Amino acid sequence: MRKLLVLLSAVVAVDTMFFTALAPLLPHFAARYGLGKGGAGVLSAAYAAGVLAGSIPGGLAASRFGPKPAVLVGVALTAAASLGFGLADDVTTLGAARLAQGVGSAFSWAGALAWLVSAGPPSRRGMLIGTAMGAAVFGSLLGPALGAVASGAGVRPTFVAVSAAGLVLCVFLTLTPGAPARPQRLSALRRADRSFFVAIWLVVLPALLFGVLIVLVPLRLHALGWGGIAIGALFLATAAVETALNPLLGRFADLRGLGRPVRIALIASIAVSLAFAVASAGPLIATLVLVAGIAYGSFYTPGMALLSESAERSGISQGLAFGVMNLGWAAGAVIGPAAGGALAQVSGDAVPYLVLAALCAGTLAYSQARLRPSSS
Repeated sequence: MRKLLVLLSAVVAVDTMFFTALAPLLPHFAARYGLGKGGAGVLSAAYAAGVLAGSIPGGLAASRFGPKPAVLVGVALTAAASLGFGLADDVTTLGAARLAQGVGSAFSWAGALAWLVSAGPPSRRGMLIGTAMGAAVFGSLLGPALGAVASGAGVRPTFVAVSAAGLVLCVFLTLTPGAPARPQRLSALRRADRSFFVAIWLVVLPALLFGVLIVLVPLRLHALGWGGIAIGALFLATAAVETALNPLLGRFADLRGLGRPVRIALIASIAVSLAFAVASAGPLIATLVLVAGIAYGSFYTPGMALLSESAERSGISQGLAFGVMNLGWAAGAVIGPAAGGALAQVSGDAVPYLVLAALCAGTLAYSQARLRPSSS
């Protein structure tokens, strides 16, 4: 089980590494291809759009053919797309490669989480998912470093080498025994209970929260005189906190149930969002970012564990359930930055944070009566 956990953690870490690797390279591509803010935004969003497009097909593949084939397809597609990204010599090819990386990620995540849950005991579900999420956040730490290496060594050799590493990962996956398939049609989702949709929302919500945060905070700190290195170091520290948090949160959920960490995360997120709405000093905003990494990041592990439990109870395959989860995350990752930025543009930064606090408060009121009693 430990070897499988390490292998699948590597899969999700690689996925998130590609997701965040673009950040340091975006100015280079914007200058090379004459992209304005809109074009740069489209290129950045192409990954999440790919996840959105691949979520349901990835979930159905993990269900029909088994988690292992879905992961293999996802990692192979990501490796091929990374090769295309490195060899691209026009912005259209670059965007298409970024989109394909997102599709591959959708297959990898649906298959990896379904494989992990199927192979492990229910009593350790939270810990297993938490460990995978910790690895995913660690991958997000490596992404900017990969982008920095590509800036110095060149985009082409860096991503060709990374693509080769992805193929090596495929070899290890091929040699690992898989989990059985559980073929289902999309109509199986009709059996989902209310806690299933609460769980999906607990994945959408942090995507919205972080989506607003990553747009407004850097702009605000830059206006206060912070440089790019300082802002990057702040988010690096925040991701490091999340990496350590998720396995611990998973163990806590296994021992004390899922309801308690969700309640704590919602209450903390309300407080942090309200504080962001009134904060004006750079050190205070930086402190709130670190606290938000804990508060906002505490939804994913219990949300995914609740989703897995609800799917099992309703007779929905794990692959299909995690495919729907990917769809929810991608929607939040697309809507959060766009809506938060637009709302701040016309109403000021305080309004998006107040909206986020209201969403968390509404979720707190709605979700508690719909979580399983055993999870409270």
